[in-house]
This record gives sequence, C-alpha cells and structure tokens, in this order.
Amino acid sequence: MTTVLIVDDQALQRLGFSMLLEQHPDLTVVGEATHGGEAVRMSAELRPDVVLMDVRMPAMDGIEATRRIVTSGGRSRVLVLTTFDLDEYAYAALRAGASGFLLKDALPEELVAGIRAVAAGDAVIAPGLTRKLIDAYTHQLPGATAEQERRLADLTQREAEVLTAIATGWSNTEIAERFHLAESTVKSHVSRILTKIGARDRVQAVIFAYDTGLVRPA
Repeated sequence: MTTVLIVDDQALQRLGFSMLLEQHPDLTVVGEATHGGEAVRMSAELRPDVVLMDVRMPAMDGIEATRRIVTSGGRSRVLVLTTFDLDEYAYAALRAGASGFLLKDALPEELVAGIRAVAAGDAVIAPGLTRKLIDAYTHQLPGATAEQERRLADLTQREAEVLTAIATGWSNTEIAERFHLAESTVKSHVSRILTKIGARDRVQAVIFAYDTGLVRPA
C-alpha cells in the first residue's frame, strides 16, 4: 500500500486527486494539506510514502515545503505538480529535493504511474528533461560546496563516467552499451554513486553533476 499526502490550496483540485487515487487499491490518501506549512507538519505526523505537492500556494509555497520535508530525513518523497515543463518553479523544486514533477494537465494514468514510481524510489522525469531544465536556468547554479567536491573525489573513474552519462540523459541500457557492461553492473554502479554523493535518485544525481562541474550546460 502506497500512502499519499495531497497538498494544494484549491479544494476542488484536492477532491479530484483524492477521488482518482482512491480508485486504486494500492494507493490510499492519508491526508490533505492546504499550504506548505501544513504539508511539512502533516508529513512529519503521517509519514506518507509520497507527497503530491503543488508549488504555487499562499503562505509557504511548495518549494520551501519540499526543502523542509526532504531535509528532515524522513521517508516521504515529493512529486511536484507544475504548469509548464520548463517552469522555474519546477527547477527550484528539483533543487529543493523533489523526486520529480508532472504537469498539472497530465493524464490520470500518468499521475498514478508517477506516484507509484516515486514511491518505488525512481525519478519521474527523464534525466534529459532535467538537463534541459538546468540548461534553461544555468544562471542559478550555485557551484559546488566543499562537501560536494569531497564526494566527487570519492568516486572511482568508472563511477565518474557513469555519473556523467546519467547527467547527459542516458538510460541504463545506453550506458551498458557504451561501456560494454551488463545492465545489472550499471545498476550496481548507479546505486553506489547515489550512496557516495548522497543523492536520493537520478534527478538529484544530475543536479550534483552540474553543481560540481562534472557536466556543464550545453
């Protein structure tokens, strides 16, 4: 069973999401929040698998709420809903630690699939789109911290190559073909990379690669 917290300041939007999700026996809505501050509090209390987060809300917005939920170290993963695929809010939400985003006009089956994917630990958006977003907002890149530099230095040469490929937008299959590796070996590399750099998923790995200069905007 995947538990979901719905966060949106629009009552009709929350009702629609709730009715959709409750049609699926493997999904259950454990709560609804009307703004970011409420989302942070309810995430700590309810510990949902997935927080379905709107970004543009009064009081505390979804970006700050995402940052607080992620940095709390809890189990909840955040799936952000946004209006445009190259929305600055989507970019900021990914930098805050969201595991992905979907457009608000996504089909119902896309939303359900996205929630299941995030709950399973996967990223919902393709790394290629992440790169497109970062390229669009490259002026906001903060640069690497000393800790990020240390973590980058801990990677083996092969791990650095695989991380570069991830940030370029390659799938595990493409990486396996490029480096003449078994796909299971690539998955092992990816898992070790995420652990070493402290990333929750491939989206955060892409951001790490840009911050440290391993990959540069096109």
